[in-house]
Amino acid sequence: MALQLQRYTRLMLVLLMAIGLNACALFQPRDPLDITVIGFEPLAGQELEMRMAVKMRVQNPNEQEIDYNGIALKLEVNGQPLAAGVSDQSGHIGRFGEAVIVVPISITAFSFLRQAYGLGKLDTLQGMPYVLRGKLAGGLFGTVRFTDEGKLDLPKGASLNW
Repeated sequence: MALQLQRYTRLMLVLLMAIGLNACALFQPRDPLDITVIGFEPLAGQELEMRMAVKMRVQNPNEQEIDYNGIALKLEVNGQPLAAGVSDQSGHIGRFGEAVIVVPISITAFSFLRQAYGLGKLDTLQGMPYVLRGKLAGGLFGTVRFTDEGKLDLPKGASLNW
């Protein structure tokens, strides 16, 4: 009986070690995605909001593919929140691949007023420093977070008049 218990114990230890090694493979460090905002396009807004489509080039410098089924973005200008957007679009970025993703964002009049109050008189956001934070949702262990920084280069048709 004691000999049989030892065998079961050894078998269990071997199985636990094998499972542990496989679990380590799931948590390999991943290089961050390279995100570049490549443009803003005006969209139709409603009443006290302005809408834009943010175009991003997403490059995956990893050996693992990225499958996503949702995107969330937050845009800060001059350190203040300005816009946010979500999309339930799905996609795939291959290993060492890239994709252009377009996500609509909303800028409320109140967010814009907060920007104007912080800067005095404000009639354009052109050339202002921004930080874009977001995530590509991919399930329990597949969600990838990213950040991009730069200066706003808004399209000529994007008016800030409500």
